[in-house]
Amino acid sequence: MNNLDLKEQTKNLCKQLDIVPTKSKGQNFLISQGVLDKIITTADLSKEDVVLEIGPGLGILTEELTKRVGRVVAVELDRKLLGYLKDKFGQVKNLELVEGDVIKLLNYQIVKLLEGKKYKVVANLPYQITSHVLRLLLETDSGPSEMVLMVQKEVGERICATKGEMSVLAVMVQYYSRPEMVAVVGREDFWPVPEVDSAIIKLKTQNSKLKSKEDLFFKFIKVGFNGKRKMLKNNLRNIYSEQKVLAAFWELKIDSRARAEDLGVEEWKRLYQKLVG
Repeated sequence: MNNLDLKEQTKNLCKQLDIVPTKSKGQNFLISQGVLDKIITTADLSKEDVVLEIGPGLGILTEELTKRVGRVVAVELDRKLLGYLKDKFGQVKNLELVEGDVIKLLNYQIVKLLEGKKYKVVANLPYQITSHVLRLLLETDSGPSEMVLMVQKEVGERICATKGEMSVLAVMVQYYSRPEMVAVVGREDFWPVPEVDSAIIKLKTQNSKLKSKEDLFFKFIKVGFNGKRKMLKNNLRNIYSEQKVLAAFWELKIDSRARAEDLGVEEWKRLYQKLVG
């Protein structure tokens, strides 16, 4: 199906269902077959896979997932869309539809549904919940092995940033996973057309956790990033003596003029261990 057909089909479905896409729910529906194919290819799916989909919308991605994997759990917030999906996929045995806010359900109901099995996340995430959902998925002990996500382009670039452009978000995501920017997706590939371009990113989770409490590590990171463009040593002096900070910098070969965005995840971990223990 070409993009024009998908766009008209999407508009007609929304009209039939009396759905007016809302920004608050992140309802910008994908209307590009090529982009859909790219998501599926990137996810590298097999019949052994279990997939969590967040925000299935009108089911364009859901349909492809159910053809390729053993089981799909799809979480939809919009009741009208959920009703449509139940009608559309009523005979599909490997799909479980869940109504609700994924942020509220993720820590207990979704984990219970996945039964502790290894799973992937494949989703076109509503932009306003991207950071929150990522944090929940990455921090939990029952997180996915991989994620293929459609996110706002700017967010994708921040997540995949390298030294010199790091942020709290980049450190958090790269602490738990290896992110990759797969492709940029133009705003014209959605209806209604959003104000920004998107990106497909892939995250492969990794087990490189610190022995001490992670919440303290991320509080340490936030202190480091407090005060945009300020030198890191000046931010850390709010907690530690200048002598201790400079000694740690010297031992770890960190430039005394470095800013928070100049350090990669491994440098942050070593600095944390040196200053906090």
